[in-house]
Amino acid sequence: MKFPKDFIWGSATSSYQIEGAAYHDAGGESVWDMMGRQPGKIHQGDTGDLACDHYHRYKQDIALMAGIGLKAYRFSVSWPRVLPSGEGTINPKGLDFYHRLVDELLEKNITPWVSLFHWDFPYELYCRGGWLNRESADWFSDYTSIVVDKLSDRVQYWITLNEPQCYIELGHASGIHAPGLQLARREVLLAAHHTLLAHGKAVQVIRAQSKTNPMISASQAGTVSIPLSDSEENMSAARQHMFAVRDKGVFNNSWFSDPMILGHYPEDGVELYQNDMPKILSGDMDTINQRLDYYGANIYSGHYIQSAAGGIAEEVVKDNIQYTEMSWPITPEALYWGPKFIYDRYKLPIVITENGMANDDVLNNGIINDSKRIDFLKQYLNEYGRAIQDGVPALGYFLWSIMDNFEWAEGYSKRFGIIYVDYENQRRTLKDSAVWYRNLIDTSQLS
Repeated sequence: MKFPKDFIWGSATSSYQIEGAAYHDAGGESVWDMMGRQPGKIHQGDTGDLACDHYHRYKQDIALMAGIGLKAYRFSVSWPRVLPSGEGTINPKGLDFYHRLVDELLEKNITPWVSLFHWDFPYELYCRGGWLNRESADWFSDYTSIVVDKLSDRVQYWITLNEPQCYIELGHASGIHAPGLQLARREVLLAAHHTLLAHGKAVQVIRAQSKTNPMISASQAGTVSIPLSDSEENMSAARQHMFAVRDKGVFNNSWFSDPMILGHYPEDGVELYQNDMPKILSGDMDTINQRLDYYGANIYSGHYIQSAAGGIAEEVVKDNIQYTEMSWPITPEALYWGPKFIYDRYKLPIVITENGMANDDVLNNGIINDSKRIDFLKQYLNEYGRAIQDGVPALGYFLWSIMDNFEWAEGYSKRFGIIYVDYENQRRTLKDSAVWYRNLIDTSQLS
């Protein structure tokens, strides 16, 4: 499988998961700092206080990225590191960290991709209602303006929000993630509407203020519906299933993407939610529906779908499915059908902004043989390449993650990185998968 010559090979992280230095240089707290204080919420009481200490070790980490040959690096800016109170007074040391980070990346010929929000919502703004407060959209817009003013002379690629499905549904409905709330559906949908407004206003700010020609999107989470076979009936059922709102939750592929790209909420979802729908003010949908340059898709797995009696989409559980250490099914075809169905619906070029797996990695005499991960990546990327060959326009691929890190409610118990991090001494070691990825980047050809 040969990928296009100008294909963007990258890897990704997020601020809270790797930076550490939570209370250094006058940075503020986020809802994940609050979450870490709640007994039983995070595996073994782990926190992101130190994480991978990337805040102090970023030069070393970028040197490793360069050694692997990364063409691009997707990282997120910590909102409370830049604005300790979430708004108002800027923390110059916090903002300067990202200034230096971008410069270091460019010096190593690595293109920076900036995510403006990857779940570390400022604690002080949470105390004022968080995403339930309509003003949150303006808070986010003001924060975006500060970051764009500082970095856009060197940063072209922007992601407004990472996986709103997760921080809204898991953070405000199930309570598994920060801020750990279990709200009624009406309030969950209200928070979702405000985060969509925040996205739209952020895109407007980037377009208006950027000092380079910006490329903008959001990164969406969701599972892919994979037709059990290539029959027209199964493909039609899978396509319908993938974008349907089937239950009263927002962890799906259309509740956020449709308003952002098509300018309206999905009709089946509106009908399902009925009286729980948020109040939509005049101009809201126009604000949300801003022009985007690509579709950022975080794809890890999918469900197999067949057409049952009456053309109804029916999920099929295969007997031979293997699972990652996160208990996520390994379904390589998700990276074929996901991009294909997404492009068919939204007509935007695809960027896989996250894909990878948690593995039971063990350091043995300085070597980490993670052959399971290499096999996973080969299978998934072969399917992605097949989608590209079949006409799906795709710009790039970001492997999650460049290094082991704080995996949210799972703490440090799961390892997604292609670089092993020894949390006792912060020593980094390239896994076998890092060497494999370096060879792939060098040739743009699977082997």
